[in-house]
Amino acid sequence: MAARAVCKGRTIHSGIMPYLTDTPIISLRAPLYNLKGEKIMYIHNNLAQAEHHLLFHHNPKTTQGWITLAKKDPQTNKFRQYHYLPEELAAHLSEWSGEDVYYSQNSFFRPARRIDNIKQLKSLYVDLDVYNLGYTPEWVLGKLEFEYFGQVIPEPNMVIFSGRGLVLIWNIEPLPHMAMPLWRAVETHFANILKSVGADTKATDPARIFRLPGTINSKNNATVTAEYRHDYRYDIHDLQFDYLPELTPPPPKAKKKPGRKTKILHLFNVYTLNYARALDITKLVELRGGDVRNHREYICFLYRYYTCCYTSDPEMALEETLNLNSEFLEPLPLREVKSATRSAETAWAAKSNDKANEAAKRAGYPGAGYNLSNDKLIEWLDISPEEQMELKTIISASEKRRRKRVHYHENKESILKQKEEQRRASGVKSKDEYKQNRMDAKMQNVQKLEKMIADNPQWTNAILAEKMGMTVRNIQRLKKLMQ
Repeated sequence: MAARAVCKGRTIHSGIMPYLTDTPIISLRAPLYNLKGEKIMYIHNNLAQAEHHLLFHHNPKTTQGWITLAKKDPQTNKFRQYHYLPEELAAHLSEWSGEDVYYSQNSFFRPARRIDNIKQLKSLYVDLDVYNLGYTPEWVLGKLEFEYFGQVIPEPNMVIFSGRGLVLIWNIEPLPHMAMPLWRAVETHFANILKSVGADTKATDPARIFRLPGTINSKNNATVTAEYRHDYRYDIHDLQFDYLPELTPPPPKAKKKPGRKTKILHLFNVYTLNYARALDITKLVELRGGDVRNHREYICFLYRYYTCCYTSDPEMALEETLNLNSEFLEPLPLREVKSATRSAETAWAAKSNDKANEAAKRAGYPGAGYNLSNDKLIEWLDISPEEQMELKTIISASEKRRRKRVHYHENKESILKQKEEQRRASGVKSKDEYKQNRMDAKMQNVQKLEKMIADNPQWTNAILAEKMGMTVRNIQRLKKLMQ
């Protein structure tokens, strides 16, 4: 009896049997095409399988930017990598056959595999190191099918059998790099959900590469294969709503519930700030044409710290920092970069240390790590007002006010309309209604005064004012309305 998973109104027959049996898994296969768009009936060899997989993941019709192919050197254990546009992959794929070949999950706006170069976010993924737990990939996949898919995480588009583990991949509608904080929050949530089945929570950065199906894992000489379950592309906001409801902030003016902010909402805000600051630092290097001779140490230190905070991967953060250093007109020696910025990694690690956080709070700080204000960053990096106009978050109070003024003048009509709608929704009356209510109240006082004068014609204005609880001047105004 095949298991079923529902995806946006369609039923996916995965052919997975209960994971407590020894029944082999039967893959659901999508129609097969090569990178030139030509239909093929069967995968005859590993190269054809690699072509099909890259097309399924990075279709040239929908993918923008550069795709990374990488191969690990068995002697140095380092990656040799190159970058191709989607339409170039078919012509060069044969150069990357063999052992330990990897490909990027997302695309880059220039040929450099760095987080701040992300062009499109095209997928979410979780790497399951099942061999560390003593499980087989087939057993874990069956367990996921019956206990996780469609319940706490959605059905993945494809599953890569990497030789000793699994990689679950969800294709999403392409997102620009500005949406990375939301992407990161969903990505981290999925990885945390799957910790019990071997999820590598460090393999969640957006520049991640995974083994390419159709190639060989040299650790056990196994061919990397893939199982294709469906071709539906998820909308990340649907995933947010369906699987991370606590990520959505309350609507404006909603009454706040007592207690702390939810953990995921807090992480979302942290990712937004750390990622934006890392982008601002790379933008500053770009604005100065790489001429940052007097600020190289500060730039490398800050970039490594914020990238550690964002990726939770110190090795990736160091690699990204070394890459940024290479873009300086006068780069620092690699040894100096590592030693001068080592404290950035230490400070990041302290953020997850309860004792360090308690000590920092006793000292009057929000928590462990570096809690640097924009003013301090501007001072350290000598950021001019003109440069601040090009940045997103490292800006002074005056630049923030300038942006608010510009935004108000550019959107004055819509802002006023929105404010008016908010006032009406909160029960505040319109100007005409307010005037009418004031006039009605005055006329009621006029009628009250007329009756009081008729009953007591000898009363002076002072007595009338005292009896009506108002000033003499107001009594005089009401008498004018009586005429």
